[in-house]
Amino acid sequence: MTLRISDYHQAYSNGASPSALIAAIRARLDRLGDQGIFLHFVDNSLLIKMVEDIGPFDPASKPLWGVPFAVKDNIDVFGMPTTAGCEAYAYKPGKDSTVVAQLKAAGAIPIGKTNLDQFATGLVGLRTPYTAPLNSIDPKLVPGGSSSGSAVAVAHGLVPFALGTDTAGSGRVPAGLNGIIGLKPSLGAISTQGLVPACRSLDCVSIFAGNIIDAQRVFRAASCFDKSDPFSKPLVQQEPWAWIKGLKVGVPRREDLIFDSCSAAETAFDEAVTALTSVGMNVEEVPFGDFYAIAQLLYEGPWVSERYAAISAFIEKQPNSMHPITRSIIEKGRNFSAVDAFTAFYELAELRRKIEPFLGSVDLLCVPTIPRNPSVKEVLDDPVGINSMLGTYTNFVNLLGMCGLTIPCGKRSDGEPSSITLLASAGHDIRLSYLAEQIGGILGGGNKEEVVMLAVVGAHLSGMDLNYQLHDLGAIFVSTAETAPVYKLYNVPNSNPPKPGMIRVQEGGAAIEVEIWKLTNSAFGKFVANIPSPLGIGNVRLKDGSTIKCFLAEPAGLDGAEDITGFGGWRNYITTL
Repeated sequence: MTLRISDYHQAYSNGASPSALIAAIRARLDRLGDQGIFLHFVDNSLLIKMVEDIGPFDPASKPLWGVPFAVKDNIDVFGMPTTAGCEAYAYKPGKDSTVVAQLKAAGAIPIGKTNLDQFATGLVGLRTPYTAPLNSIDPKLVPGGSSSGSAVAVAHGLVPFALGTDTAGSGRVPAGLNGIIGLKPSLGAISTQGLVPACRSLDCVSIFAGNIIDAQRVFRAASCFDKSDPFSKPLVQQEPWAWIKGLKVGVPRREDLIFDSCSAAETAFDEAVTALTSVGMNVEEVPFGDFYAIAQLLYEGPWVSERYAAISAFIEKQPNSMHPITRSIIEKGRNFSAVDAFTAFYELAELRRKIEPFLGSVDLLCVPTIPRNPSVKEVLDDPVGINSMLGTYTNFVNLLGMCGLTIPCGKRSDGEPSSITLLASAGHDIRLSYLAEQIGGILGGGNKEEVVMLAVVGAHLSGMDLNYQLHDLGAIFVSTAETAPVYKLYNVPNSNPPKPGMIRVQEGGAAIEVEIWKLTNSAFGKFVANIPSPLGIGNVRLKDGSTIKCFLAEPAGLDGAEDITGFGGWRNYITTL
């Protein structure tokens, strides 16, 4: 069973202890039998210390209180070794990396270090001297890399989120291959201080999660401006797109799409694009040749020298301790001159200028995460060629300074995992995540069942504690709205999580902010069955005169409740607490 951040908090509010829940994770890992996921698991003495450090249960001030997470083993965690997938390179860091320190300050508990393609060089997940982790959906497929162990840990539900890194797609490829969320932030949004670098100018710390709401929470806790990291940048937060209808989404031109002769992957991407148009998004084809040219610069150009620079002292002293494929790739970095580097910088600048009109004509891009899902056998037979294929839609992203979000689209017609990746300009991280909230339910082939429009007013609003229930039922966000000015809103006493109750009144009412969501008839029935007293579903009049199904409360259940009508909505009230 996959537990969310909210599930952990519910368990703690019912009296569970972090130590007991983390012991249960270890037991589940042992039952799973995949020896390749973790390279190090937290010992009891360190766990006890971390649990003591987070203090009493307080999810309000520490939004990740007691939530366990896994860390890719090229990111420092105090008390655990850092190997970067190479035992001879291992060291014990004197402090946490900035990102781990940020998450610990929010109450999260790192429980172990996960496997990776050695020195974060690869997209397959097999370039490790340790046992490679297995793909969580189909063991015949590669797990994806380089953040293989982190992605598989989340996909199996061992942890609600995990940290990876992303330089050429390592935070997106394994997410797509394991059916989970992969958030690749804008360059510098999450500090890379305490990270064993691959390409320092392009490296990002990425986030894997089982759902977009958890990914959002982790990103908010992890992102910061870090003066100790020369590549850190203040994140310029963008407001979410107010309305997805009419958003311009660029997709690769039909003749430019690459699926490596996999018809199932092509069909799955077409279905995902059709789903975007079904909710009013405008899909426009974009020439992609220059994007592919930028992608080729990453591994065929002098950026490989950055990988060599990161571990040059080690590779010169102990070359035979490295994975042979990793070594052969990184050693190529010796062959580039300063002239080569400047020539590549100029070529990148020219290519950026050529694609500016195309990027400027759309709000975001939507691409397949990978052309197709390769097998372990294929990679063993052609380790470099298959790895290059996996980077088709990822290698150009960091060179362009874009942020990205990989979203699962369920299973393809052949039963293998499918996903898309949304890409946008730097600083659009929150915009992409809110968009993913709104469209997640339509991906994976759509649904022809009749639908019900539902207005939610409290804990089911986007980003609130119970919003995940709508996502679990495949609900689709439609818009924000206001009720007619004939309602009062109250804070329902003794409710967990906190939630409001709304009633219609003859006088003294006001317009209340709501969100409108679309559910299938069957999903609506399941949703209504779980609504607790004194709440229920009734008909509510909106400001435009229309009526819609919405939460209403029994007046008798609000005796002594705080009247919060003056705030105009639950979200405004919550922000004042």
